[in-house]
Amino acid sequence: MFNKEGMEQLLSQVRAYCSSRGDLTDEDAFDFITELVFQSSVAESSNIGELELLCEKLFYKTRRRLGILQPLIEDSDITEIMVNGPEQIFYEKDGSVQLYPYAFDSVEELEDVMRNIAAIVHREINERKPIVDARLLDGSRVNGVYKNVAINGPILTIRKFKEQYITLEDLVEKETVPREGAELLSCLVTCGYNVFISGGTSTGKTTFLNALADFIPCDERVIVIEDSSELKLTSIENIVHLECRNSNVTGNGAVTMTDLIKSSLRMRPDRIIVGEVRGGEVLDMLQAMNTGHAGSMSTGHGNSVEGMLRRLETMYMMAAAVPVDAIRGQIAEAIDIMVHLEKDGLNQRKVIEIVEVLGYEDGKFLLNPLMTRSPNGTLEATGEKLSEKGKVLRKGNAFENRLRNLGFF
Repeated sequence: MFNKEGMEQLLSQVRAYCSSRGDLTDEDAFDFITELVFQSSVAESSNIGELELLCEKLFYKTRRRLGILQPLIEDSDITEIMVNGPEQIFYEKDGSVQLYPYAFDSVEELEDVMRNIAAIVHREINERKPIVDARLLDGSRVNGVYKNVAINGPILTIRKFKEQYITLEDLVEKETVPREGAELLSCLVTCGYNVFISGGTSTGKTTFLNALADFIPCDERVIVIEDSSELKLTSIENIVHLECRNSNVTGNGAVTMTDLIKSSLRMRPDRIIVGEVRGGEVLDMLQAMNTGHAGSMSTGHGNSVEGMLRRLETMYMMAAAVPVDAIRGQIAEAIDIMVHLEKDGLNQRKVIEIVEVLGYEDGKFLLNPLMTRSPNGTLEATGEKLSEKGKVLRKGNAFENRLRNLGFF
């Protein structure tokens, strides 16, 4: 539609005009851009739709910190933004991935946006530190990779989260989990069972953890530890949020997940919630679960319950040279309940397993599947009862009766 030189000329004129008018409103700026574009030489060879697209692009480039990505950020129905170099931008909306009509004009422009995003949360990305994990002020999760690492140019991925708070009841209505499963898990969380949620990328692990946390008793003190803050636990009064921090330009000042978990043990927590474990911090998380912090929760990437248990073993080995049997024993002692989520063929998030971890014996984890996916794809009770009943019994008859009525006690 127009060449790079022409675009640069228009950008230069818009920026000059905007900088000369300190009190310029967005409306006045857009009026100027529209007049400029429609009077330029590009108007002679372009249709109305192309010119309107150009006006919008110039506006976002000059009036918004995130440039042409701003409309995607502001669209509450968009859940993911994927920038594959300057010329390809995709976004996910209503479960469908679509190509964005705008593109960055250069690698430098895309890198400017990435640096702006990092700066918002006091982080940085450059050739010396080519990877950044951060979050926007609205809670959106950001991953950026610089061009000296990504072969096809800078890569930027933004995971957005719905502004409205999603409850467990909402997830029942969305058919993520059947009511029977929701009632089972809400009882177990309230009674203080340690719960670990597994699943692949974008299966709703964080959303599900957030919904389950509503059932933590309001008189308990909760420490939340995350790499980038995502959880919104609105029902808990006595709560502390801790977030990891990257090192500065001199390589100092980093605060890791392991550092935060260790520190949290000195904060008198009743429960510890670790947003996601990815590496050696799993050792400290499991120790926290094993040292009196009943009802702690976390999430991790895995393909199944058993696959997640194997991944936890591997992550533990990254932190300590401990015999495999000892590691498996600690995992089995720490985690009471495993919940696994997947996306189905219609791109809907579903709980497909709720499994009780009973222990470790003769080289195998002892698992008690309470609910599993049936042949028709729904989550159904297996008929098995909850084996470890102590926490329910200590909580009182009301929870015992609820689980008995559900068929799990």
